[in-house]
Amino acid sequence: MLRKLVVLLMLLPGMVYAAWNEGGNEAWSSRAKVTINATGIPTAESEVPVVLRLHSGNFDFSSANLDGSDLRVVAGDDKTELKFHIEKFDSVNELAVIWVLLPKLDPAAKDAHIWLYSGNETATSAADAAGSFDAATAAVFHFAESALLQDSKHALLATGNVTVQKAALIGEAAVLNGEPLVLAANPALALNDAQGFTFSAWLKPGEAEGTLYQQGAVTISLVAGKLQFNNGSAVVAGGELKTAVWQHVAVTVAGGKVVLYIDGTEVANGAAALPAVQDAVQIGNGYQGELDELELASAARSAAWIKAAASGQSMDGQLIKVSAAEGDEEEEGGSSHFMVLFHSLTVDAWVVIIILAVMFAISAAVMVAKARQVTRNDKANRAFIERFNDASHAELLQLDQGADTQNSTVVRLYLAGLREIRKRYDAAGQLSLSGASLDAIKAAVDADLIRENKKLNSNIVLLTIAISGGPFLGLLGTVIGVMITFAEIAAAGDVNVNAIAPGIAAALMATVAGLAVAIPALFGYNYLSSRIKNINTDMQIFVDEYITRVAELYGK
Repeated sequence: MLRKLVVLLMLLPGMVYAAWNEGGNEAWSSRAKVTINATGIPTAESEVPVVLRLHSGNFDFSSANLDGSDLRVVAGDDKTELKFHIEKFDSVNELAVIWVLLPKLDPAAKDAHIWLYSGNETATSAADAAGSFDAATAAVFHFAESALLQDSKHALLATGNVTVQKAALIGEAAVLNGEPLVLAANPALALNDAQGFTFSAWLKPGEAEGTLYQQGAVTISLVAGKLQFNNGSAVVAGGELKTAVWQHVAVTVAGGKVVLYIDGTEVANGAAALPAVQDAVQIGNGYQGELDELELASAARSAAWIKAAASGQSMDGQLIKVSAAEGDEEEEGGSSHFMVLFHSLTVDAWVVIIILAVMFAISAAVMVAKARQVTRNDKANRAFIERFNDASHAELLQLDQGADTQNSTVVRLYLAGLREIRKRYDAAGQLSLSGASLDAIKAAVDADLIRENKKLNSNIVLLTIAISGGPFLGLLGTVIGVMITFAEIAAAGDVNVNAIAPGIAAALMATVAGLAVAIPALFGYNYLSSRIKNINTDMQIFVDEYITRVAELYGK
């Protein structure tokens, strides 16, 4: 009965998530917290589209429908649903890209967050691509393979010859070869200096030349590596773009002023009016390289909006962080039974002593099991690391043969990377890894590193419960025992040592039992924490060396 009560109390928070999830655990069974850190944004900004990157390390894909149709994004108040849409949801490879329109970003806000719900087999998709961008958005292209040249805001279609880079910065990207993408003349794309204009995109140039945008006499180009705006009579240029590196570029024009941004930072500004024109739009004429997340807006975005977009969409931006779904972490405690260690105790002392005996038995079992585990892991890891260090270039990707996959955490990290590497051999059996591929391989290995670390630390929480809870339970038993002893003496009216001693002795035994539980657990916890920390350090060092050697041998 006690065990059922404990389990019920543990499940209760997940069953009453909030008013939004009225169905409770039976409707949406899982949710992840998405923290928002806007400290790098200069001022508060509204309606900014950001990216949620989901992977096996921060999202349980098994809890969601195969197509992500049960996903819901809810504001921090846990009541207001937010507009979002799915660019990519790959439940097999456990990768997803979700676009969310944040109603507000405030650098002064503390504990800003939103919620990502999943886990409802009967739910239908609530994704809204058009609603995920504000009214000023004229066109936005994700270049996703399923809708390569289709705008997500107004369903505009571009024409042109592009290929898809599947392992790009944000899902998939377009690869341009110098031929432009063409958008037919449309009122949504018309230019007007009074209302303003914004061009923003992620670029990975192959060469630092080419026209990124052209409508009439208005062009936004790369000239000798610099970002340049030209309205036919005035030129504003600045900044420097590197080749083969993803960078966010943005140009805003309004009221006769032009501002150029690279990676969210202003690099140049100047006077240049925006002529009124409604003509066909050309994207990427003469540009060779990758292009992703192209957005055209009929308003001049603020510096805060540009900074938020660059930070909220980049791979290493700190604006958005998806935490592991609630319920993923193991929480264990007093659900087993202890052997009886003390004898000749009064009935009143038995309750506390039995609980403490159970805690001792559990902590002892954990210490023995974890000590054996870390010893096996450490020994197997050292053996494999020695093989890895001695391996020649030809042997680097063949070390899985004869490896101890059962005991070595490092071997399992090696195999995780090897699985990703083997997916990238071309038809001729050759291996050439791009920077994006190396990032994807490292992400897969890092995800397994998190899982291995979680396995190493599993059940350690029971030792901390024994360390902190044992003395308090013992003290509780002592206080209750003393109270009962004095109550019995008062009732009997017999005050002498023989009447007091048995009860006080039994009460003090509870404190001794509490210390007997806590002291061994304390030594065991410190020892195991040190061993686990060393193993985790070895794994982190191995991952860095592994990816570095692979990049050195097979990187482009």
